[in-house]
Amino acid sequence: MTDADTTTATADWHAWQKSWDRQQEWYLPDREERFRIMLDMVEALVGTAPRVLDLACGTGSITARLLARFPAATSTGVDLDPALLAIAEGTFAGDERVGLVTADLRDPDWPSKLPYDSYDAVLTATALHWLHREPLADLYGQVAGLVRAGGVFMNADHMIDESTPRINAAERAQRHARMDQAKRDGILDWAEWWRLAAEDPVLAGPTARRYEIYGEHADGDMPSAQWHARELRDNGFGEARPVWCSPSDTLLLALK
Repeated sequence: MTDADTTTATADWHAWQKSWDRQQEWYLPDREERFRIMLDMVEALVGTAPRVLDLACGTGSITARLLARFPAATSTGVDLDPALLAIAEGTFAGDERVGLVTADLRDPDWPSKLPYDSYDAVLTATALHWLHREPLADLYGQVAGLVRAGGVFMNADHMIDESTPRINAAERAQRHARMDQAKRDGILDWAEWWRLAAEDPVLAGPTARRYEIYGEHADGDMPSAQWHARELRDNGFGEARPVWCSPSDTLLLALK
């Protein structure tokens, strides 16, 4: 039995979801626009009742927006973080359209834990930059094996073009100045959000286990969109390119 199973009645999962969204928006002010384009492309390429794999799902941000827009969709969320999965489990408790799986994406056998062998769409956001290039390329090969012919994979994440260092520096300076002001106005950052989770009676246990797994933060690599597109094509996708970007973020789509 998970922590969420024993505490659902006393936890305000909606409040935790909202708090997570606000914290993520501090880093990603265009986050909702990115999700909107992601779901636009899901509808355009695989329709309005897709079977979706929410990869590194966290609290289920993608799944929540998927089901709000496409009520006939189904979603399998997979993640390793006990605290974020507890929030997801509480949020989607009783919703038969959602299944949640605990798995480490660095484990070559993680796809065997999924309830289905194939998906119409595999979606992920602000997660895979935790991986370095080699394990990420390996993961792309596994994802290609899970996407059906004609299906899609989308990764929304930080993808740094190292050929534009002055543009990158200017964008980063402006973004961080705005983030600093927002923090002065009371927005929670990553560290503060996790401090509050660790103090919450419902999430304290899962959060402690989360730090045993990840530590403070484990940034991997942030290669360019061109690198991601090339690796996805090399691993079995027929087409791959960005379909949306902000000054700091890219949504890359690969079609099987």
